[in-house]
Amino acid sequence: MAIQLKNWTLPLAIAALCVAGCGKKSDTASTEDGAATSMTEEGAAAPSNMAGTIKINGSSTVLPISNAVAEQFGKQYPEVSVSVDGAGTGNGFKDFQVKKTDISDASRPIKPGEKEKCTENEVSFIEVPVAYDGLTIVINPKNDWVETLTIEQLTKIFVGEDAAKTWQDVDPSWPAEKIDIYAPGTGSGTYDYFHEVVVGKSDSELRKDMSLNEDDNILVKGVADNKNAIGFFGVAYYEESKDKLKAVQIINPKDGQAYLPTTDNIASGSYAPFSRPLFIYVSLASLKRAEVQTFVSYYLDNVSELCERVGYVRLPASIIEKGKANIENRVAGTHYISPEGETRSGALEDVFVESNLVK
Repeated sequence: MAIQLKNWTLPLAIAALCVAGCGKKSDTASTEDGAATSMTEEGAAAPSNMAGTIKINGSSTVLPISNAVAEQFGKQYPEVSVSVDGAGTGNGFKDFQVKKTDISDASRPIKPGEKEKCTENEVSFIEVPVAYDGLTIVINPKNDWVETLTIEQLTKIFVGEDAAKTWQDVDPSWPAEKIDIYAPGTGSGTYDYFHEVVVGKSDSELRKDMSLNEDDNILVKGVADNKNAIGFFGVAYYEESKDKLKAVQIINPKDGQAYLPTTDNIASGSYAPFSRPLFIYVSLASLKRAEVQTFVSYYLDNVSELCERVGYVRLPASIIEKGKANIENRVAGTHYISPEGETRSGALEDVFVESNLVK
């Protein structure tokens, strides 16, 4: 299997993972396309002769998950070529809506304009949540003055042309040192989500003097090399580099308590308002191909384990099962846009329900 992996170095643990299909089973098993797969004496599935090409692009946040799935999938289906890229959620949807890709990774739900483009180009899709992420605010470990930040303080730092130029502008007790900011590019779903949280419904924009990059590893290095820097990205990139970064505790606006982006805090929603679901969008036309059907089924069977291995948080089993059912029954559409074209928001369990589905 030719797997093209970009912008992410998988932990060595992933290569050693044993996922579904590696247990002791009978002599044969059926793949999703109905072909029988022989089993080795040790019980692991022998490589399948299924062939084909699958193209994935989109969120750099979801990239580590899709890479991990593709790596493991390749052991069982070596003749299937899976290309995984992480050009950003918005850029991924641009490819997806003109049929350049089979799957679009997304760190936010599809926007009304993106859905309209899909409709215009006759691209039907299935929306599938795959994991939880905690958008992580990071600083340099040598920064000994910041422990917690409120949304109001983040707004001071990140929003508008009159945003804070020095740390002292945020808090008089902090040093008068210039703030250097590293952030995902404007095509990133993480940029969009952060914008939504700190800008809100105002007409303001994020400041223009940030160092932007679609490659989260470059953002990691920027903050790690600069005592006065601050940045943000998905929690997996923090987990991989926590020896050279410091996560900021965020004050939950509802209870006034400070929380770090731990597994428990993200899963419970306590790490608010930066806990969020991650998605894959699957082309209905592509799903007719055996290799895509098999890959997506494999993805959902194994994503809960694999997402944790690369630093994210598994979804409730009920959500994963709903996603599987939608794939099996070809339930196309989005739950995050109303019939009137307005964007929906809220907890995943409240939004990802059949009554909200709009095709």
